[in-house]
Amino acid sequence: MSNKDLTCGHFVNPFTDIGFKIIFGQPASKELLITLLNELLAGEHQIENLTFLDKENHSDNLDDAGIIYDLYCLTTTGEYIIVEMQNRFHSNFLDRTLFYMCRAIGRQVENIREKRKKERELRTENPAPEEEDDFMLNEAKADYYGARYKLSTVYGIFLMNFREPELEAKFRTDTVIADRESGKQVNPHFRQIFLQFPYFTKELNDCETLYDKLIYTLKNMQHWNRMPEALKEQVFNRLEELAAVANLSLEDRIAYDKALDRYRVSRIVEEDAREAGWKQGLEEGRAEGRAEGHAEGRVEGRAEGRAEGRAEERKSIARNLKSLHFTTEQIMQATGLSEAEIEAL
Repeated sequence: MSNKDLTCGHFVNPFTDIGFKIIFGQPASKELLITLLNELLAGEHQIENLTFLDKENHSDNLDDAGIIYDLYCLTTTGEYIIVEMQNRFHSNFLDRTLFYMCRAIGRQVENIREKRKKERELRTENPAPEEEDDFMLNEAKADYYGARYKLSTVYGIFLMNFREPELEAKFRTDTVIADRESGKQVNPHFRQIFLQFPYFTKELNDCETLYDKLIYTLKNMQHWNRMPEALKEQVFNRLEELAAVANLSLEDRIAYDKALDRYRVSRIVEEDAREAGWKQGLEEGRAEGRAEGHAEGRVEGRAEGRAEGRAEERKSIARNLKSLHFTTEQIMQATGLSEAEIEAL
């Protein structure tokens, strides 16, 4: 991890749980969200209004609370689309994004009454009476059974400050449900957009579109003390206001500092593990290339070497964390080492 990753700027880090919530997970984010989504979905949809679906948390795990936001969006052509936004790395990442996308689809059928109420609110900006349900009253029963499965398009948009090995080595990957042979899209109501920020390498001078400027800002803003002069659009003024650390409440500031510590630990562990794995694989490859026989000895030696490598890897991570002044308890949680082992380093 570079020193740049550890510096604190004037703005929150959008890849932390609390930073993500501050920028994207509150009603005050509405204008910014509409602008970002319209840039991401340019040529497909133009969003004119949106509301948050997840006033209650829909995650299946307490660790996921605050990182998943479902947005119910009205387009200029009168369509409704659901956008799910996530930002955290976790194991089996692609499987879990698919799981939450399917949940977002399933909730449309489960919550048909709430869905129709949301539609009326987005069109009129006035809350509808709880008892009003013109959809169910005016539809014939036979037609209603089929109509209830008519889906709004669901987009999953995943902001990833890491590289996913199962995706191509590029910034943006768009996936659809398509015929395997012809590539023709089969169902237009399911889309996933993966944004791997490490692959976005443009400098600000190279960002000619609002889309590129937004992505550049989200990637780099946590290191800045002020917005660059080149970012003049109104949306950046709003982002500056939302994301300024100085504007956080005391409660949010305490939560943000804790989230930033967790983020730094996870990045150090992830990068050290990746480096250790690369070195271990290189040494194994060299050893296997030199070896000509003694298969049993190679297996035992490789197992022993891996165990030693894992132990050394944990110690290396612990040394890095100690140099960054993390507490012994935090280091124990990140590495699995005992207090005595950490004190001895």
